Amino acid sequence: MPAEGELTAFLGAHAPFQSMPATDLDRLAAAASLHEFAAGAVIRDYSVQVPDDIWMLWTGRVILRRSGSDAASALADDSRTIDTVESGGIFGYVPLLTGGSAEFVALATETSLLIQLPGELVRAQFAQPDGLAFLASSAWKTVSGNRTPMSEVLGSRQAGELVSAAAVFVTPDTSVRDAVILMTERRVSSVLIRLPDGDFGIFTDQDLRTKVVAAGLPVDVPIAQAMSAPARRVSADLPAETVLMEMLEAGLRHMPVVSPRGEVLGVLEDAELLAASARQSFILRRAIGAATDATQLQRAAREIPSTTVDLFRNGTKATATSGILSVVIDSVIRKALELALAESDDAPSVGFAWLTLGSIARREAMPSSDVDSALSWADELSTASARLRAIAERTHAILDACGLPADSNGAIAAKPKFARSRSDWTKAAMRWLDDPLQDRGLVMSSLLIDGRVVWGDPALHAVPAAFGRMRADYPNALRLQLLDALSGRVRARSLRDVLSRRGGTFDLKNHALVPIVNLARWGGLAAGVTAASTPVRLAAAASAGVIADRDAAVLTEVFVMLQRMRMVHQVEQLSAGHRPGDIVLMSELSPLNRSLLNDALREIAAVRRRVRGLAVPSA
Repeated sequence: MPAEGELTAFLGAHAPFQSMPATDLDRLAAAASLHEFAAGAVIRDYSVQVPDDIWMLWTGRVILRRSGSDAASALADDSRTIDTVESGGIFGYVPLLTGGSAEFVALATETSLLIQLPGELVRAQFAQPDGLAFLASSAWKTVSGNRTPMSEVLGSRQAGELVSAAAVFVTPDTSVRDAVILMTERRVSSVLIRLPDGDFGIFTDQDLRTKVVAAGLPVDVPIAQAMSAPARRVSADLPAETVLMEMLEAGLRHMPVVSPRGEVLGVLEDAELLAASARQSFILRRAIGAATDATQLQRAAREIPSTTVDLFRNGTKATATSGILSVVIDSVIRKALELALAESDDAPSVGFAWLTLGSIARREAMPSSDVDSALSWADELSTASARLRAIAERTHAILDACGLPADSNGAIAAKPKFARSRSDWTKAAMRWLDDPLQDRGLVMSSLLIDGRVVWGDPALHAVPAAFGRMRADYPNALRLQLLDALSGRVRARSLRDVLSRRGGTFDLKNHALVPIVNLARWGGLAAGVTAASTPVRLAAAASAGVIADRDAAVLTEVFVMLQRMRMVHQVEQLSAGHRPGDIVLMSELSPLNRSLLNDALREIAAVRRRVRGLAVPSA
C-alpha cells in the first residue's frame, strides 16, 4: 500500500486533477479508499448500478467490456472490449455525470490496485477547465474511431445478441397438452410449429389462455388449431429497440428471431427487451383500448407522462422510451378517432386514412411533442370531405383534453390543406416536385413524407409513392430539399457562451436536432426512402453513397445523444410538475453534457459543410 502523501501526489499527477487546489486535493485523497482486485474480478457492472463514484487505476490493468455475459466470458471475448485502462486512468465518469446506467462492465485482467473516489468530490472538478478538457478529449470519439461510440456504451444491442436459447419446435399434429408439457419441461413460454410449406407458426402461453382455455377447446386438439401462423418474425441484425417497437405495435409478447438466411435462432420475450417498468406501457395501452367514452380515454391518457418518466428512470434507453411513447400516442389517436366516429351519425367509417406527421410519425416523440395530422380519403368520398374534417376537429378536441395538443402551426387534419382525397394528394405531390416553391411545397412535402397511417388503409397515403424516385426523376427538386435542409444555422456560438458561463438558454430541438432530421430526410429521399426514422434514413443515405459512412455514423450518434439529453431534461421537468420543453438553461447542464453538446454542434456543422457541395450543380 502507498505511503502517506503518495496518494495525494498520484492523484495530482493525473487528469483531471492536475490543477486542483492543494487543499481540495488533500481532501479528495483523505476521502478516497484503496481496493485490490484479483485477476478476473468484476470491479463494477455499470449496466445494473448507477454509480456515485469513479475509479482510478494505481497499478495493474483494467478493461471495459460490453455487459451481457459472465466475467469469464467477458475476459475471453476481445470483440466486446470498449477500452483499456492503464495506470492513472479513470473510468465510471460517464454514468456518474449523466446519472444513468451504462452497458459495460469493468474487469481486472491482472492483480490491480484501484482508488475509489467519491462522486460528490469529483463532480465539481469536471466543470473546471482541466475537467472539461479531459471530457472533450476522451468522452467523444466519433472522429478518431479509436473507441466504441458512446451511444453503444450506453446503448443498444442487436436482437440476435439477446437470444439466450434455441427455439423449441413441434409438429402441427402435436396436441396442445403435449406442447404445454414440453414448454414446462424446457422452461419456455412458447413453441414454434414447423409447417409443410417450410414456414412456421407459434403457440404461446397467452394462446393457451385465450385460444384454448377461454374458448373451451379440449387440450388434446392438434396445436395447429390454436397456433398463430405464419409467425411474425424479425431479423437478428435489428436493434433491440426496433424489435420492441414491432412487438408493441402488434401487441405481441414473443418474437422469433431469424438469421439473414431465414434460420430460426430463438424466440425473444418482452421481458428480455424491457425494463420491468416498461410493461406499464402494455397495461396503459389496454386501458386506452378499453375506453368507451372520451372521459375514460382522458383518464387513461393522464398516465402517459408518469409512465414515460418511469420507463426512462428505470433503465429504458431514450430512443426506446421515445418509440414506446410514440406507440402509446398512436393508441390514443386511434381510440379518439373511433370515439369521434361513434358520436357522428353521418360520417363514413371506412374509405379514409388518418395520418400522423412529425416526430410521432418517425417514432421519435418526446413528452413535449404535439400532434400533427392529415386525412386522405378515397376519391368517391370527396362529397363527405366537410364531415370528415368535422370528425378530425372532434378527434383533436378529445386529444387536447387527453394532454396531447394539436400542432400550434395548424398542421392538422381539420384544415382543408391537410385533408384531401387520394387523387388530390397525388396532384399536390406532383406540383411540389415540379415547383417546390409553389404552395409551400418544401414544407408540405417534408411534413407528408414523414407521415404514417395510424388508422385506415395505408394505400391512401399517396405522397411517399410520388417522391420515391426523386433522385432520378426530379434532381432539381431534390437539390432544393438539400438547400432547405442546410438553411438553418447550427447555433455553435451560443455554446461557446455557455462554456464560458455567459450563455443563457439553448433550444435543443430547433438549434441542434432539426438540422439532423432535415438532412436525414433529404438523404432518405436521395436514397429512395420516404417515411422512416432519422437513423434509418441516415443509414440508407450512406448505403446509397449520398452521405459518407463516417458522416452518417457521426450524425446518428449525435442524434441519439441529443434525444437522450432532451429526454433527461423533459423527464426532470415532468417530475417537477412543469410543462416539458426543449429550452435548457446552459448553466444547469452537467459538465459532460456541455462538452458533448459543444462537440456535437461542431460535428453537425462539419458534416453540413461537406454535404453543402452537393447542392451546387457540377459544371
